[in-house]
Amino acid sequence: MKPNIIFYFSDQQRWDTLNGALMPNVWELGEEGTLFENSFTCQPVCGPARACLQTGQYATENRCYWNGIPLPDNTKTMADYFNENGYDTAYIGKWHLASDRYPGIGLHCEKTAVPVNKQGGYKYWRAADVLEFTSHGYDGYVFDEKGNKIDFTGYRADCINDFAVEYVNNHSGERPFFMFVSQLEPHHQNDRGHFEGPKDTVDNYRNYPIPEDLSFLSGDYKEEYPDYIAAINRLDENVGKLVDALKEKGIYDNTVIIYTSDHGCHFKTRNIEYKRSCHDSCVHTPLVFGGGAIMKTESKDCLASLIDLPPTILDLAGIPVPESYSGNILPVNEKTVPERDCVFIQISESQVGRAVRTKAWKYSARAIGSGWHKHSAKHYFDDFLYDLVNDPYEKNNLVNNENYRKILTQMRNLLSHEMVKAGEKKPVFHKPLKAPRS
Repeated sequence: MKPNIIFYFSDQQRWDTLNGALMPNVWELGEEGTLFENSFTCQPVCGPARACLQTGQYATENRCYWNGIPLPDNTKTMADYFNENGYDTAYIGKWHLASDRYPGIGLHCEKTAVPVNKQGGYKYWRAADVLEFTSHGYDGYVFDEKGNKIDFTGYRADCINDFAVEYVNNHSGERPFFMFVSQLEPHHQNDRGHFEGPKDTVDNYRNYPIPEDLSFLSGDYKEEYPDYIAAINRLDENVGKLVDALKEKGIYDNTVIIYTSDHGCHFKTRNIEYKRSCHDSCVHTPLVFGGGAIMKTESKDCLASLIDLPPTILDLAGIPVPESYSGNILPVNEKTVPERDCVFIQISESQVGRAVRTKAWKYSARAIGSGWHKHSAKHYFDDFLYDLVNDPYEKNNLVNNENYRKILTQMRNLLSHEMVKAGEKKPVFHKPLKAPRS
């Protein structure tokens, strides 16, 4: 029998928050299945990362390179493939792929129901297009597939998870299911400029250690980290409740659970907000494959990209991977696949940026002009070069150091290759326009 598949998606969660003390339930899934230590996003911003997941394509291929660009009409999503192959499909939580970015132009459903033709093919729906517009840390509402408003009361992450548990409990079991659970936590609440952890536990994390990649820079981590960490701990508690529901129904052994995030968080240390940069604090994400349908393996240190998840998910369900997909199948359930040389990252909005990361090096370049007005360019200027072996916290930018000119050339060539593979024009690289930043 084909496995049930649950994709559990957090928002803006750093990779180093996945540990046995803070997230014991997700950690146990990784110990019983597979934990990927080197997982990275391909687009460190909410909407584009979600579009990459739903389409299996980079943002330059699916054309959703900014927040506020809906999935193009007639886009074939993961849900469509599952629907065609005997699965029931469900989407719960934050969607962020229906409303247009410009006021008064196109479709706007930030606070209203997402039309059926914009629900990505998912048949069961308990979601809002922009969940941070229909809720806060506590209380809010989502909509069902028919556009009916469903209010919820309590901590948001708990309520979103309750919808997932309800789906499991009520599912007939006649067909396997693919359920996408998209939490907003630990993302900050935009209209309040504050992370909102659960009130009953946030004081437990007032002295939680600040990561070293943040502590040497200015940012708002001292004020915001306790709420951020408390929210992540509550996500883990909710994953545990979902696992319990699967076990009580007797379907855990035939279920795959994938836990990851769209991007990390650098707490205003690398730019004026929380993401949209090449740094590991922003692009390095947790990734676990667990559940009874995943074989136990040692933790994997191979490079993994968010773009690799759609083909891996389809492969786990026995669904042929479309030729249009840009990622690779990951080595889970004893699958032997070639290891990535690098991960490729497209950075939008804050900049027109491109980056490539190997296990040892990272190189990033940016174009002239605002990333809010254009999405790609022909000419790029060197921005960052990091020796990740000797400088894992990315304190020393080597992009102008003549001793690393050979490495810089190699990384430029690697980035150019990845950009062309993703359907972009072959770039022309130039030296930095000004003194490099850290």
